[in-house]
Amino acid sequence: MPRLVRERWPPPSYPRLAHFCGSRADSHDHLASWQRLPCSGLQLWSSAGGKGRRRSKEREGGGTCDCDCAPGFGFQFVNAGLLAAAAEAATAATAGRLWLEEDMRRYLRVLVLCLGCGFCSLLYALNQLAVSLEEEETGGGGNLKAAAASWLTVSGHGAGKGARSVGPKKHPGWSNRYRLMKKQSSETMHLAVVACGERLEETITMIKSAIIFSIQPLQFHIFAEDQLHHSFTNILSGWKFLQTFNYTIYPITFPTENAAEWKKLFKPCASQRLFLPLILTEVDSLLYVDTDILFLRPVDDIWSLLKKFNSTQIAAMAPEHEEPRIGWYNRFARHPYYGKTGINSGVMLMNMTRMRRKYFKNDMTTARLQWGEILMPLLKKYKLNITWGDQDLLNIMFFHNPESLFVFPCHWNYRPDHCIYGSNCREAEEEGIFILHGNRGVYHDDKQPVFRAIYEALRNCSFGDDKVHSLLYPLELELQKTVHTYCGRIHKIFMKQLTKSIQDSYNRPSKER
Repeated sequence: MPRLVRERWPPPSYPRLAHFCGSRADSHDHLASWQRLPCSGLQLWSSAGGKGRRRSKEREGGGTCDCDCAPGFGFQFVNAGLLAAAAEAATAATAGRLWLEEDMRRYLRVLVLCLGCGFCSLLYALNQLAVSLEEEETGGGGNLKAAAASWLTVSGHGAGKGARSVGPKKHPGWSNRYRLMKKQSSETMHLAVVACGERLEETITMIKSAIIFSIQPLQFHIFAEDQLHHSFTNILSGWKFLQTFNYTIYPITFPTENAAEWKKLFKPCASQRLFLPLILTEVDSLLYVDTDILFLRPVDDIWSLLKKFNSTQIAAMAPEHEEPRIGWYNRFARHPYYGKTGINSGVMLMNMTRMRRKYFKNDMTTARLQWGEILMPLLKKYKLNITWGDQDLLNIMFFHNPESLFVFPCHWNYRPDHCIYGSNCREAEEEGIFILHGNRGVYHDDKQPVFRAIYEALRNCSFGDDKVHSLLYPLELELQKTVHTYCGRIHKIFMKQLTKSIQDSYNRPSKER
């Protein structure tokens, strides 16, 4: 039996070795090359008769050992580094094979998912096509409006008339005109107004100013008290020869619960505008205006601002004031408001699809609420602190969601406050007034004669008149009589865009008039 030399382990110059008994030592050529072997690097095993035997004695403190094997068994020395490399290679190969199999399974799952989605999309498209064809054949559409009206009430007029249910059966003309609107061009501009009380004349004058100057077709959504429906129909049906607009008359509608509270908020029916996204569910974008609005430029111009919205903006309004020293919100408000001076909701451009989808941050709950969920909680929390009704609620809402508002300049919503204390709307001074807002009843008194003169000129003009001789020249003479007032001193900014709009209307091809 060969003698193994004792040596302290580990020597720095030798690799780790594994020594196995079980084959003749002299049958391996490399055995002779190992003259000095570390015991702790050797494993000696005997398997004779099925019973293995290992003998290794390590002396205390010396780090040496004696090793031998049973007689009749040889030695086999194997480099441990080679064994580790082989094992690592085998493991890598197995892992690579498993990775390829897993990758193939992943690709197959994605492929199956894509095929399933494509199939579902095809089924949905075919279903929508079938539904649209069925609606055209059967004149459908009433059921949708009935579903939308299931939570609404119609506000009656007179002291003894209360709320009652709304449905296509009681208002058949509503759904018929609504279907007609759906078939119009996608370029149709949608404009909404709410008229209550003595607002018929103002509303008709506003509609006339929009029709005179606009280029693309207009769809008017008129929300009015019942006693005004007949008058609106008589006047607007007499303008059918224009063929540039369509209209739908709706009852005043509020949520069934708290309908009376909503109606008396600020002015009669003023808060109706808050529910337009929930009533006009198939209208994508809408321009809401108060009845005391006059368009001095085509509606097309403000409608084009929708294209300037970024991905987070859902509505556009003008500031309540340009000069903080005369601002109302920053001096008197007892609730949050947007920006430095608040916003005015008399002209409100809306992407109602986004409004219906958005979840709004608020100060009532940590959870975000959708448009239809947030209105009543806002009213309950702030009803004792608000002065301007629905406009205050909009200020609170956009105070918590400032990223959702597009602010357009003051010449899109020009009011007496912009001139009665001196001119403070720079954009109007440079470009003229685009939209005139005669709030505070200035169309009907002598406090601001320049506003009243423009209103009466547009009210009295006819569609077939020569606008230069019947509108511009007489109006210029009237405005010259107002120079004793602050607003009258800058009457040229009132005429600038009105003159340009009339000139542009004559320069357009006859098909666009």
